[in-house]
Amino acid sequence: MATVNMDRLLQACVEQGASDIHITVGRPPIFRIHGRLRSLETKVLDPDDTVALMKSITPERNQQELQEEGGTDFGFAFGDAARFRVSVFKQKGNVAMVLRLIPSRIMSFEEIGLPKIVTALCRRPRGLFLVTGPTGSGKTTTLATMINYINENVDRHIVTIEDPIEYYHTHKKSIINQREVGVDVPSFNEALRRVLRMDPDVILVGELRDLETIEAAIRAAETGHLVFSTLHTTSAAGTITRIIDVFPVNQQDQIRVQLSSNLIAVLSQALCPLATGKGRIAAYEFMVVTPAIANLIRENKTYRIDSSIQTGKKLGMQLLDEHLWQLFDQGKITLEEMLDKARQPGALYDKARAKVATKAKVKAGVKTGLEKELEDIGPVLRT
Repeated sequence: MATVNMDRLLQACVEQGASDIHITVGRPPIFRIHGRLRSLETKVLDPDDTVALMKSITPERNQQELQEEGGTDFGFAFGDAARFRVSVFKQKGNVAMVLRLIPSRIMSFEEIGLPKIVTALCRRPRGLFLVTGPTGSGKTTTLATMINYINENVDRHIVTIEDPIEYYHTHKKSIINQREVGVDVPSFNEALRRVLRMDPDVILVGELRDLETIEAAIRAAETGHLVFSTLHTTSAAGTITRIIDVFPVNQQDQIRVQLSSNLIAVLSQALCPLATGKGRIAAYEFMVVTPAIANLIRENKTYRIDSSIQTGKKLGMQLLDEHLWQLFDQGKITLEEMLDKARQPGALYDKARAKVATKAKVKAGVKTGLEKELEDIGPVLRT
């Protein structure tokens, strides 16, 4: 395939609303649309095709890294239409790629369904705000919305440290400087070491990857900066446990004290395909660190955080499973999707069974689609 075909692929991705393009030997190019994989009706790619497609968009520096390390990541702009984040890697000796489409328009809090208190938290002068969830759950989009809100509404100096830069922000009411790891600075650790000399008010760290980065992020929050970052955890309590467990045992009590004082909120999210098959919706677990939750963190009682979240609804707090149930009950997501993303699928399965049982019996004993689905899924959950 020639370079022009890559341009056509990128154009088709934008026009069809795909979130990702998968390029690998032995299959035609594949789009992910509304969370589902769809093969394009083009030729099956051979090794020369994937190498040509890779070379058409990959900078020399990244091509060298691919040869030396077996993989590389970078971002690039497709004209004015969109930006893409690219992961190039070797598999079975051949080149493969995944391109993630980064929307050019940053969504509002209302569009992504965040509670209103998040806007107040974004105006806080200091603290650590974590957005967590598995890969592809929309963490970067949520953070871009928060940074854009600050940029439009408050005069701050915002410094982002990303690998690679995904959403490009322009200066608005705030000044914003975006540093790309591997291009502008060699590592997250080096960027964090230098960022405090740049008179920042707000710092975005793309990901808390290791002990040094976590330590630096907590220190930045402690010294009077608002710090945003991400982790690959699936619950608020699990996020706190993960951070503390990274540290040696003799430092863990100190980290608990620092976290209890500096953590302001944890937003854990999962992205679910809509039941209609078109579009996706985010399910959230949201925890604001109240004095009661700060006390639980300090005393190593994270197992009691879930019940504190349940009693904090007036602050917009909610558990992930509660939100998944709401989305299912409103018909927005399927039973299978709810159970797939749930932390306690057994409990939600029982709740769905109870809902069916309380409804009026269907005449002539005909079972509803939901009843049949529950019967099919039940044995799987019990194994």
